[in-house]
Formats: sequence, C-alpha cells, structure tokens
Amino acid sequence: MARRHGLHANMGQIGHLLVQVLLVGMTLGLMRTVVPTLAEASFGVARDSFLLLGSFVVAFGVVKSVMNLIAGRLSERWGRQRVLLLGWISALPIPLVLAWAPSWGWIVLATTLLGVHQGLSWSMTQTAKLDLSLPEERGRILGLNEFAGYLGMALAGVITAYGAVALGAREALLAWGSGVIGLGLILTHGWIKDTRPWVTTSVATPVIAAPFRAVFAKVSWQDRRLAALAQAGLVEKFVDALVWVIYPVFLHRQGLALPDIGWVIGTYGVVWGVAQVFTGRLSDRIGRQRPNVWGMLICGTGVMLMVVVHGVWGWSLAAGLSGFGMALLYPNLSAAVADLAAPAWRGTALGVYRFWRDLGYGIGALGLGLAAHLSQQIEAAFVFVALSMAVSAALLAYFGTESHPKFTHPTV
Repeated sequence: MARRHGLHANMGQIGHLLVQVLLVGMTLGLMRTVVPTLAEASFGVARDSFLLLGSFVVAFGVVKSVMNLIAGRLSERWGRQRVLLLGWISALPIPLVLAWAPSWGWIVLATTLLGVHQGLSWSMTQTAKLDLSLPEERGRILGLNEFAGYLGMALAGVITAYGAVALGAREALLAWGSGVIGLGLILTHGWIKDTRPWVTTSVATPVIAAPFRAVFAKVSWQDRRLAALAQAGLVEKFVDALVWVIYPVFLHRQGLALPDIGWVIGTYGVVWGVAQVFTGRLSDRIGRQRPNVWGMLICGTGVMLMVVVHGVWGWSLAAGLSGFGMALLYPNLSAAVADLAAPAWRGTALGVYRFWRDLGYGIGALGLGLAAHLSQQIEAAFVFVALSMAVSAALLAYFGTESHPKFTHPTV
C-alpha cells in the first residue's frame, strides 16, 4: 500500500499525535506552578536558596537533553511508537513520588523521571509528524505540535493551582498526574502507528543512517548553520527555566495568590501555544531566519518587562510577550534543523539539537540561580536571562542562514 506524505493525507494519525503531545504537555504542567511556589512551606527549601530551588530544573534539563539523544537514535532502530510508549511507562511513578515526597530531594527525583518521559515522548511526537509531512509543511506541522504541547502545559498549571487550593497540593498532583499519564499510555498503545516506514518513501535511494558521532559533530560545531540554531535553542531555554523556577516565587513574594500565579504563568504558556499555530505557518511563507531572530529579541524584552511593570495585568502582559517571542522561535528553530538534515539522519539531528536545547534548562537554571544568589536580588535572574537572549540573537543573526527549501536548496 502506497504511503502518502502531507497533513491532509495523514490527518487522522496527526490528530492522534496532537492529542499525545497535549497530554505530554499536561504532564510537564504538573511541576510548573504548584511545586516551586510551595517549595519553602511544603518541602523545606529555605528562603532565597535559589541554587537549591533550581536544582530540580537542572536535573530535568540534563536528563531530558541526554534522553533526546537516546530517543533520536532509538527511534531509527526501534521505531517511533515504541519509544513513545516507553516514555509513558517511565512517567508512571511521577504522581506517586510527588504525592508522598518527604523532602526536596524526592522532588528532584520526580523531575528526573519527568526528564526521561519528556525526552522520549515529546521527541517522538515531533519526529513522527515530520515523518508524515511534506517539506513545505514543516513549519506548520511543528507549530501545531508545539501549540498542543504548551497549551497542555499552561492548562495543567492553572488546573493544578486551583486543585491545590481545593484538595491540597499533593492530592491535586496525584489525581491529575495519574489521570493524564494513564490516558496517554492507553492511547499510545491503541491508536499510535509507527511512522518510520514513511521515511523510506521520502527518498529515492535506500535510507542508511549516518554515524551518530558524525551527526553530533555536524550539528554541534562543524556546520555553522546548525550550530547557530543549536546555541539559540540552548539559550532560549533560559527563559523557560526562569518561568519555571523564578516566576512563581517572584509573583508569590508580590502577594499573588496561587490561582493568580497560575493565570500569569498560564498566559505565557497559552500565548506560546496558540500563537504557534500561526507562527509555524508564517515561517513556511517568509522563511525561518527572521522569525527566529525576532523571537529571541521579543522574548528577552518580555523577560525584562516582568521587573518593570506591576499588577496581575502588567505581569500577564509581560509574560504574554515572552510567550509570543517563544512562539516565533520555538517551532521554527526545529523546522530549520529539519530543513538542513537529510531524511536518513533527521531523527538523530533533531535529537542532537534537542540535546543542546534542553541542556539549556540546566545551564540556565544554574546561571539564573547564581545571578540571584550572588546579588541576593531575585531581579538579577531576569537581567541575566534577558542579556543572554540578546547575545544569542546576535550570534544567530550573524552565523545563521535561511533554510526553507522554498528560498534555498542547502547541501545536506
């Protein structure tokens, strides 16, 4: 039976994969609002212990970055569906650990498991959609993928905030997490097909995977176009680490209640998620490079505004601006990597890019933690991240190039 590529030809399976990434995002949302806010009261983290507070995000970033590498390679040997299923299995203990964690060290353990889950599962939802899509649809497909994932993250952050008020923090995390993870596991087993066979029909010659070391070197430093994208991916995760670690604590110290904190942070996630439906498609029309550079600058501007404005509406506006910047850059950095990678090693290349990107969680959390710790001012973390985004945007503008097949035909 002939396999056809394209969004419309594979609408059913792409729809199932969108549900999957929605649930993956909801699993990530378990940790986004409630846990950092209650670190001091529920888990014994001392006030102003910014490095300790950020330790769970450091663990998440390091583990997820490594799992991205593993997932990319495994997906070319085992198939996408098996790796996705393994990702959901790895998430099963997370709600139980959150519910009965006696200390902050157990939260770090839960986040480590979350990194395994996210590295396996989110990677596969993205790779599988790229397998099914046409080259000129990559921006649109990745926009839809990240829309679903970050919408799920934002919704989970708000829902768990209200649940923590109504039921208690641990009870809400247990109930929500168990339901989402269980549903994801069932749907993967019953409805997701392996998309690896579509790769063999996208090229005329037999698909031979490139050596891992060669792909790692090419993406990381040998090809300056790919290296520019990798460093931008790494630095943009500084923003998400800041939102995860510092935003809840900063807003809590400004006197906001937990549901209000959920809404401010949720604004960041919702704008990020919804806008990607349009920004991914935009890059299919005007190219990847301009949205990526603009996104870095806009996102950093939103970060700085957080310490300038006041009130729920002001903070929501600043968070939304950062979310819009993320929407411009997030799907389009990945799409640019996919443009520049040959089908035979695209899964590995995306895994290497995602390794560097998600390592940004760990490096960013350490950096912003040190900035806040050394200055004893939480606002220093915002300045560190905003400056990092500006420098990274300059590097991307200088070393990066347009990659969309409509505008150029790069040698891969």
